[in-house]
Amino acid sequence: MKFWSNITKTLTPYVPGEQLNESGIIKLNTNENPFPPSPKVIEGIKKCLGPSLKKYPDPQSSELRNNIADFYDIEKKNIFIGNGSDEVLAHIFMAFFKDKKLYFPNITYSFYPVYCGLYEITSKVIPLNEKFEIEKKQYLDLDGNIIFPNPNAPTGIGLELEVIEEILISNPDNLVVVDEAYIDFGGRTAVELIGKYKNLLIVQTFSKSRSLAGMRIGFAIGDTELIEGLIRVKDSFNSYPLDRLAQAAGKAGIEDKNYFDYTRKEIIKNREWLVSQLKIRGIEALPSMANFIFVKLDNAENTYKELKSRKILVRYFKNPLIDNYLRISIGTMKEMEILIKNIDEIMEV
Repeated sequence: MKFWSNITKTLTPYVPGEQLNESGIIKLNTNENPFPPSPKVIEGIKKCLGPSLKKYPDPQSSELRNNIADFYDIEKKNIFIGNGSDEVLAHIFMAFFKDKKLYFPNITYSFYPVYCGLYEITSKVIPLNEKFEIEKKQYLDLDGNIIFPNPNAPTGIGLELEVIEEILISNPDNLVVVDEAYIDFGGRTAVELIGKYKNLLIVQTFSKSRSLAGMRIGFAIGDTELIEGLIRVKDSFNSYPLDRLAQAAGKAGIEDKNYFDYTRKEIIKNREWLVSQLKIRGIEALPSMANFIFVKLDNAENTYKELKSRKILVRYFKNPLIDNYLRISIGTMKEMEILIKNIDEIMEV
């Protein structure tokens, strides 16, 4: 600590979900996709293995941007690529949030306050209502920028596109960042509003719905002025954020729309099955539009520990506002059945 800067001493780092290197673990704590990547992703990576790896990758990830543009029917110039959506968010905080107050929900993605600490950004949290929902009226006519996930994490509750549009209209001089990490599991993306609102910036990831958490691919969609700002920050930090293999994986992953549709529909089906099974047992889950559910339990921490002892990992947040909840990632149907079986056994003790 002798050589630490003053800001390093004040940081409270983000704590990711546990990663246990044991066999037989059912991992339902980090919202990873339970299905493997598209077979076309593996083929795309294999084609890149060879002499080309001695050369730097395309710093702008041009081909991948083209594919994303085609998928969403937007312009390539409106897309920014980064090394995972967390890096994209980091660049957003640096590029746009340092000179203004920043608003976000009090229960949300816990990296937001971490970045505020790292970049010395003034922030203010807005409480969710008693149903754990983001209330539109609290985000109208603010005196600072805004960021929130849609669907929100860890609650899984989504906002209607019309609500997001009202927030954009009422904050013409503030940037509104919509973090859509989980949008493909039931929500409606705000991409169709790009071009209509210059104060909208959307962040997405390949980690969830495209099974590529291990490749670290994230992107932002917004007005060209916002994209230019992000590129300026990126090129002042790391001009080659995405390696050749990741670019090839992302390109193949977004091209295989049939596989994408199949896996996300399976996850939605498994989510609804799990929610129905919990309801039969008198266990409440918040209405989720994500690849996880937020479950209320009488003794959430003990249940988390008991499941862990049985090699089932779920996420417990030791936060007094939500310490009676567990976040459970949606797995395969077999994993969901094993989870329910173990919950039954725990409830009988």
